[in-house]
Amino acid sequence: MALVKHNNNSISSITTPGSLAQGKMTLISSQTASGSASIEFTSGIDSTYPIYRFEFINLHPASQSDLRFNFSTDGGSNYNVTKTTTLFNAYHNESDTSTNLSYQTAYDLAQGTGDATLSNLLGNNNDESLSGYFLLFNPSSTTFVKHFISCNSTHQANSYMNNNYIAGYGNTTSSINAIKFQMSSGNIDSGTIKLYGIKDS
Repeated sequence: MALVKHNNNSISSITTPGSLAQGKMTLISSQTASGSASIEFTSGIDSTYPIYRFEFINLHPASQSDLRFNFSTDGGSNYNVTKTTTLFNAYHNESDTSTNLSYQTAYDLAQGTGDATLSNLLGNNNDESLSGYFLLFNPSSTTFVKHFISCNSTHQANSYMNNNYIAGYGNTTSSINAIKFQMSSGNIDSGTIKLYGIKDS
């Protein structure tokens, strides 16, 4: 962030302040689930921003399930972009008897068009939920594949804290202009997803 220099000697005598740095992250839209089969963002993802950030806030499933996503290049008519992904996680249970850090081969994709996993076995007890973020880079490029990075903190079933790290790319040079989030089974009972645009300069 650039420093703002004032030519006056005291705040009380400032007559023309320099320009203040503006925030670089802009809220585009927000959706709140209520027994929703999915949450789809079919507008607001275009060439305006080089980076798009989705914030997951206390997503709570109706049943124990995985949070998944898929991309679209046709405004949400089809969600079937070819993807290669990777996922590893760290977990720790509340009784302090089980910990692990491991790569999850069952949850990655190698040139798959199906939904990609962002978390596994999210619990559906009243106090269990998922929060985290998802970054999508330069979705309007017609030259490069579409990289993404995601991280979330999950209150997993059976009283486990699960920290998931996911990355990959949509293997397409077509513009990605929509994304869908849904559970592997059942609805998204509650929770909010916010979409932000980020300027890189």
